[in-house]
Amino acid sequence: MLDRILIKQKTGNEPLIFNGKETGVKLLDFWSWGLSDLVSNTSRGRFAEFIVATSLKIDLSIIYDEWNSYDLTSPEGIKVEVKSSAYLQTWEQKDFSKISFSIRAARNWNSITNDMAETPSRQSDVYVFCLLKHKDQTTLNPLNLEQWDFFVLSTLEINNYKRSNSSITLNSLQKLTKSVTYGNLRNAIISEYEKYKNY
Repeated sequence: MLDRILIKQKTGNEPLIFNGKETGVKLLDFWSWGLSDLVSNTSRGRFAEFIVATSLKIDLSIIYDEWNSYDLTSPEGIKVEVKSSAYLQTWEQKDFSKISFSIRAARNWNSITNDMAETPSRQSDVYVFCLLKHKDQTTLNPLNLEQWDFFVLSTLEINNYKRSNSSITLNSLQKLTKSVTYGNLRNAIISEYEKYKNY
């Protein structure tokens, strides 16, 4: 069995090298080129995870593990799953996107043993649904955290949600919980976890 590759956090100043010489292109150029569109579904999802990580005061020097069975672990040990959605997209739209979040259970993959669980399940303690709520293309800025709303639900509540096993709409979320701002997100996550941790 091959050992797992240990990845060290990069600064962005690392150069691309060819024939033993620096090319003049740095890793930061790739990040700027490939990840500047924070509105696209893929980048927005990862950025939402980053936003939640910063609210939880997670150590950002430990790089993100995309193969984990949930997205984040808070310093208190709370396992958090993060989902995102937005009204505006980077493609041409006739109307705002309908807001829905995936809650599909998944087969857990163990990155140490390289084994996949046989039964799909939800591995987190808490779900955080991140809505980029801004509706004006000309002033849209995902870096402005006031343009986001956050909905926090325990995984127990998600497991008990009967309408769908795969997704939840904004309307359904609003019936189950109120949105919080970035400034209140950490407390909301801890409170939700404390409420249901003994069930």
